[in-house]
Amino acid sequence: MRAGGLTVLSVAGSRRRAVAARGIAVAFAGALLLGGCAGGGAPSLDPVALGPPAVVKVAVLAPLSSQGHPGVIARSLKQAAELAVIEREGHSLELMVKDDKGTPEGAKAAAEDVIKRGATVILGPLYAKSVAAVAPVARKAGVPVVAFSSDREVAGNGVYLLSFQPTPEIERVVAYAAKRGTKRYAALIPQDGFGKLVEPVFREAVARTGGDIVALETYPGNANALLAPLRKISLDIAAAEAQGGPVDAMFLPGGQEYLELLGRLLPQAKIDTSRIKLIGTGGMDYPNAGRDPALIGAWYPGPDPRGWSDFAQKYAKSYSQAPPRIAGLAYDAVNLAIALAGDPGGQGFSAAALTRARGFTGIDGTYRLLPDGTSDRALAILEVQKFGSSVVEAAPSLTAPAATASTGTGLSLFKMFQ
Repeated sequence: MRAGGLTVLSVAGSRRRAVAARGIAVAFAGALLLGGCAGGGAPSLDPVALGPPAVVKVAVLAPLSSQGHPGVIARSLKQAAELAVIEREGHSLELMVKDDKGTPEGAKAAAEDVIKRGATVILGPLYAKSVAAVAPVARKAGVPVVAFSSDREVAGNGVYLLSFQPTPEIERVVAYAAKRGTKRYAALIPQDGFGKLVEPVFREAVARTGGDIVALETYPGNANALLAPLRKISLDIAAAEAQGGPVDAMFLPGGQEYLELLGRLLPQAKIDTSRIKLIGTGGMDYPNAGRDPALIGAWYPGPDPRGWSDFAQKYAKSYSQAPPRIAGLAYDAVNLAIALAGDPGGQGFSAAALTRARGFTGIDGTYRLLPDGTSDRALAILEVQKFGSSVVEAAPSLTAPAATASTGTGLSLFKMFQ
C-alpha cells in the first residue's frame, strides 16, 4: 500500500496463503520512497504481521526508486530477498525493505529509520558511497552491515562485503593456468579504478607462480580505443614468438560490454585465440559469451553454475523474469540472516557469528565473511563454450581462514557498484 511517498509491501495473494500454510511468520515493510511522489514527511510504517510476532528484524536497503538499470537491479534484490523468506520454513523473521534512493544521504536516512524500527542487521546497500554513509550509523547502534558493494575501501569495522572480490578471482585463475603449463602472459587492462586495482594483483599472481608478463597494455574508458593497444600487444606477441618465447595466455579482466567488443576485435588485431588461451575474471560469466568464437575456450573463475541455475529457475517461476546475476547476493544474505537468527545457542549477529570458520552455504557455493570485512569464496574454474560454460576444475574446499583477506579491492562481477 502507498501513503505519502511510502509503499508498504507484504506477501500478497497466493504467496500469503502459502506462507501462512507453511507456518512462516513474515512481515514485509518496504519503504519505497518513490522519486517524484508528492506528500510531506514520511508517516510511521507498521509492518504487516503474518502469523506469530516476528522475533528477528532484518532490513534490506536498495535504490528502489532509481530509474533504468539500477532500479531493475534494486527490485531484483528485493524480490530475491522475498523469495528467500518464503522458501524457508520454521523461522520467525520480519523483513523490512527500504528505498535508499541510490544516494549516500538516502542510505543514511534509510539506515536510521530501520534501526529505529528494531533492525538487528542491515543487508545492503548496493553502492560503496551509500555503504560508507550507513556504516557509522549502524556502528553506533551496534547493528552489523552485510553490503552488496565490492569496494574493499568500505569494508571492516562492522561492515562485511558479501559480493565477489577480484583478488581471489585473479589468484585462482592464474594459479590454474600455471598448473596447466602457462608461463608467459599478455594482458589488456582498463584505465579505470578497477584496472588500477587489478593490475598489481595480476602481476603478483603471475610472479608467485613463476610466470612472466611479456606484454601488458591499458586502454581508456572509451571502448573505441581498444584496437590500438590490441595491435600493440599483437606486435609484442609476434616479437616474443620470434625470439622463442611464445605467449601462452592473455588476461582480459572486465565484463560483458568490454568482452563482447573484444571478441570482435581480437581477430582484427591478429591475436589467435586458438593458440593463446584467454583468461579473465568473473565478468566472463554472462549469457551467450560463446557466441563470439574468439572467446570460446576462455577460462574464468566462478561458482559452480548449478546452484545459480536452480535459483534462477525458482526466481523466474515466481516473478516471470530472469534474475540479474547480482540478485543471488540478496537471496544468500537473507538465508545467512535466517541461519544465524535460528541458530540455537548461537551468538546472533555478533562478529564471531558472522565470521564463523565454517562459513555459510549459498547458491554460489561455500563462502565465509572475514574479520576485515571481505569475503572468501570457493571458486571453480569454468570454460566458455559455444552454449554456456562448463566446469573444468571444481571449487576446492575453503582453507582455514586467514587473519585478514587480501588487500585487493574493486569489482568483478558487479563492477558497476563502486
